[in-house]
Formats: sequence, C-alpha cells, structure tokens
Amino acid sequence: MSGAGELKHIAWNRVTREELNPKIDREMLVGQQIMLARVLIKKGGHVPLHHHVNEQVTYIVEGALKFAVDGREIVVNAGEVLCIPPNMPHEAWALEDTVDLDVFNPPREDWLNKTDDYLRHGR
Repeated sequence: MSGAGELKHIAWNRVTREELNPKIDREMLVGQQIMLARVLIKKGGHVPLHHHVNEQVTYIVEGALKFAVDGREIVVNAGEVLCIPPNMPHEAWALEDTVDLDVFNPPREDWLNKTDDYLRHGR
C-alpha cells in the first residue's frame, strides 16, 4: 500500500507539555486523520463553552469532569468515556485534579495553530 503516513512511536514523557492557563496543561500527538491529547486540569479548572467540527471522545484517566452538553450536566469519572458529536456546544469543570485523554477526528486545527483562545484565559 503506497502513500502511507509517517509511523510514530513516542513515549509520553517526551511529548511537549504546553501550559494553556494556570489550571490547564496539554500534550498532543497528531496523525494524519486523528489527534490524541492528554489534558491535565487542576481542581476548579474550567474549559469554557465552545464547539468544533471535530468528533471528540474523552476518556477520564484520573479525577472527574462535570460537562454541560446539550442542556444536560454529565459527570464523567475515572474509567468513563464521553463521546461528543461534531458541532455540539460543551464546557467542563474539573471536580478534582484530572487527567483526560481526548481523541479528535479530524485533528483540531485551532489547537495546532494556537488559535484556541478560549483555553488560554488567565495567562
């Protein structure tokens, strides 16, 4: 099969950690059609209301996030997954120190080109 993408094998401790604001850090790996991000949110951290064209799957590794999605409040605890369809407005609050893995298809252009100002508040 020709035209295959670049093979990547990376240890998480070698991925650059970016401080977005005093309560949120992020690490990202990007493929051709998918993005994986580890987001570290301190208790009380807030991801403001936003939406994007990307389908999102969020897996909580540690801690808990309270989401407001589609008129509902949903608490997602460690070991649980939330699937957010494209263009659905949502926001989240960290109920405790939280580590989540976010998967996006396609990759988030605003995260790649650093135009994600909604996350960079308080800098």
